Amino acid sequence: MAALDSLSLFTSLGLSEQKARETLKNSALSAQLREAATQAQQTLGSTIDKATGILLYGLASRLRDTRRLSFLVSYIASKKIHTEPQLSAALEYVRSHPLDPIDTVDFERECGVGVIVTPEQIEEAVEAAINRHRPQLLVERYHFNMGLLMGEARAVLKWADGKMIKNEVDMQVLHLLGPKMEADLEKKDPKTLSKRKFDVAKARLEETDRRTAKDVMENGETADQTLSLIEQLRGEALKFHKPGENYKTPGYVVTPHTMNLLKQHLEITGGQVRTRFPPEPNGILHIGHAKAINFNFGYAKANNGICFLRFDDTNPEKEEAKFFTAICDMVAWLGYTPYKVTYASDYFDQLYAWAVELIRRGLAYVCHQRGEELKGHNTLPSPWRDRPMEESLLLFEAMRKGKFSEGEATLRMKLVMEDGKMDPVAYRVKYTPHHRTGDKWCIYPTYDYTHCLCDSIEHITHSLCTKEFQARRSSYFWLCNALDVYCPVQWEYGRLNLHYAVVSKRKILQLVATGAVRDWDDPRLFTLTALRRRGFPPEAINNFCARVGVTVAQTTMEPHLLEACVRDVLNDTAPRAMAVLESLRVIITNFPAAKSLDIQVPNFPADETKGFHQVPFAPIVFIERTDFKEEPEPGFKRLAWGQPVGLRHTGYVIELQHVVKGPSGCVESLEVTCRRADAGEKPKAFIHWVSQPLMCEVRLYERLFQHKNPEDPTEVPGGFLSDLNLASLHVVDAALVDCSVALAKPFDKFQFERLGYFSVDPDSHQGKLVFNRTVTLKEDPGKV
Repeated sequence: MAALDSLSLFTSLGLSEQKARETLKNSALSAQLREAATQAQQTLGSTIDKATGILLYGLASRLRDTRRLSFLVSYIASKKIHTEPQLSAALEYVRSHPLDPIDTVDFERECGVGVIVTPEQIEEAVEAAINRHRPQLLVERYHFNMGLLMGEARAVLKWADGKMIKNEVDMQVLHLLGPKMEADLEKKDPKTLSKRKFDVAKARLEETDRRTAKDVMENGETADQTLSLIEQLRGEALKFHKPGENYKTPGYVVTPHTMNLLKQHLEITGGQVRTRFPPEPNGILHIGHAKAINFNFGYAKANNGICFLRFDDTNPEKEEAKFFTAICDMVAWLGYTPYKVTYASDYFDQLYAWAVELIRRGLAYVCHQRGEELKGHNTLPSPWRDRPMEESLLLFEAMRKGKFSEGEATLRMKLVMEDGKMDPVAYRVKYTPHHRTGDKWCIYPTYDYTHCLCDSIEHITHSLCTKEFQARRSSYFWLCNALDVYCPVQWEYGRLNLHYAVVSKRKILQLVATGAVRDWDDPRLFTLTALRRRGFPPEAINNFCARVGVTVAQTTMEPHLLEACVRDVLNDTAPRAMAVLESLRVIITNFPAAKSLDIQVPNFPADETKGFHQVPFAPIVFIERTDFKEEPEPGFKRLAWGQPVGLRHTGYVIELQHVVKGPSGCVESLEVTCRRADAGEKPKAFIHWVSQPLMCEVRLYERLFQHKNPEDPTEVPGGFLSDLNLASLHVVDAALVDCSVALAKPFDKFQFERLGYFSVDPDSHQGKLVFNRTVTLKEDPGKV
């Protein structure tokens, strides 16, 4: 009777009868759901509507800390939490705040309680998404992935109702495209969509991209359409000045020499756009640098300009040769070729001469305050600020000749920066040999002094940098004008960060030192070398940067959005193979041939024009252990007693005859019979398999950190090292992979059917391939 009552209760909450019965088989889930429903009824004083019921089921099935049940039920019953995104946020919040009490104000802010998303906002967000993809929509029509539109709208309106967004997408797409035509009902497959039609569609898209990019650059129109890679420039990039029109930029300082200097600049550059990517060679580039690379090189490319790769090598203490090499490699890997590779050290002589000139003009002085006295903002003026120019010249020369110890003297510029910092340092003493200049110098310029002057020397037109350098814009303009040299324009844009990651060089070094990761290229990190090693294609990273776009605001993205870009690329480029991670031996007792058969497997099943590879099919095959159950639960469609399955690509179906167990009762092998797939009823499922396989090592990766913001002390009080996910790496030592991958080289990529995308790791050696799982086939819906 109790079971019948629970069944009735669960169906009244909105569960199907089958789902309700499955729930009843899980005693812990059933008890928690009954308790949640009882508490909700007490709060409501009436029956529970199905929308609330479904949320209660989601709560009961996903909540691990039962102490929080009453707290969360009260929010659901009172409709303060009324959507799935809110519930996911609430579950994430209580998971990351295990200690009592919960700060309700903070909780409600993080879960969108009280946030109202109007139909007008949904309409605007959907309209913007459609406009971004309009050319592709018009070509692909109803074959276009409408989920992309919904996803982009949801990214803007985090707490919007998903059904309302879907309805709005359906309505606006119908308004744009009209009713479905016969061609729209065809299955989207290269076999039915002719190559000619595909090529025409592709050509139209590329032409639209070129036209729109040209319009953006020439006319400053908003780039609402989808363009290729970083040519999708929008936001602040559209306000950029034309070469030689620096003076039109808000805040640009015009002096009596400005127009003549700009005229000389245009004579040298011919009006060409010039940008630069200026990394400091003291670490490996990360995903944020990918945005900077794409923006600097992409903006120049979109305007038929050039981009320098300039190393900011002014701190020899932290610079290593391996970082110079790795940075060059990563720029090339992303598909960009610098116009020229330069170094700040190329200009040390000129920078020193300008420093002397700055002293002569009374705009710089030698100071003896120590480093700790110079820290912070709104500090007191230096007691040496007004020392005679002649004295500073002699002291600066003494600094260059090594007559001062480190920290005993600095050269400071006479200005107050935007953030209140007074008299930034231009030169300091460092007795460290430089990788390029050796022992020639014992004084080295700072970023504040070097950067704008190197930009001036190279006649950069657009000095693009991240938002934290905005406070240096005043010193940038001041220094160029103080020396009467060409003054470029500095533009700031928001950094790109990812949740569940750290990219700080210092913190990555700590991870390496503690053994949490192997090195800078450990596939769990978000350095570019790590992403390459994991198997991320450079095109996917560039596409991700393009989707993020260029805005002033800092952007922190979810890793699954980057992974979605990876799947988009690999789906079209990674040939298929079959692999078994946890194997179970299967003996086919009536194998239809005297020896093994050669099976032709398409490299890309959706497009057989891309070729085939051959794999053996023998009387002994191996399947995933999870593809067999002696006592299957309802809904299990793979191999079981009385439930045959097909073997992919073979045209055969196998049926269980005998289970062989070891002394411990563990299943060791199966004996089956086989028949032609067309000789009987179609099986419920087709599973992958391998025969005469290669034994390989497979590394499966999960997130390195447990919380979204591992560096946030409010979220992770113990510091980022305390937030490590101990299950972030699982190594399968004896995975079995079909022999078609035998000649694979490091960084070759495959889709292992039904398992995910994998890349060959450089640790591979003769006789033993090592594969990294790049991403799963689909985003894991269990991740919050």
